[in-house]
Amino acid sequence: MLQYDKDLSYVHMTTVRGTSYETTILVRDSCLCLHVQRAARALARRFDTALRSLGLTNGQFSLMMSLNRPEAPTIGAVASLLAMDRTTLTAALKPLRRRSLIKITTNHDDHRARLLELTPQGRKLLARAVPVWTSTHAAVEARLGPGEPDRLRKNLRMLS
Repeated sequence: MLQYDKDLSYVHMTTVRGTSYETTILVRDSCLCLHVQRAARALARRFDTALRSLGLTNGQFSLMMSLNRPEAPTIGAVASLLAMDRTTLTAALKPLRRRSLIKITTNHDDHRARLLELTPQGRKLLARAVPVWTSTHAAVEARLGPGEPDRLRKNLRMLS
């Protein structure tokens, strides 16, 4: 049974045997996590398609872009930036390393830390990928309407 408080906001649901279908519909229609995940998957597919001709996925592009800096970052810094655990990041680095697009070196100041850098080949590929990303990104932003991309970014930053 669906129960609401006086202003009709959801309070709780009770069922005799498990979760009601009404709860399923409520979650489907209102769950921010579900909607963000669906949007993320749709965007990922769009960018994967756009970057496919370069042999990159959207995740690889983002990872390579995170390495495009004056000083080589540590694995921990990149994992933090990309909101990934170190194990997942290490697995994501392997295909880029096999293709000689990145290199992993030891930090001279702390021999336990590993530094990540784009190779010259990686920098060239990233430079070719940026125009593809730019046009795809512009098309996505255009679908949202004026001012909405900035508003969306602001709201997503508040949640992350």
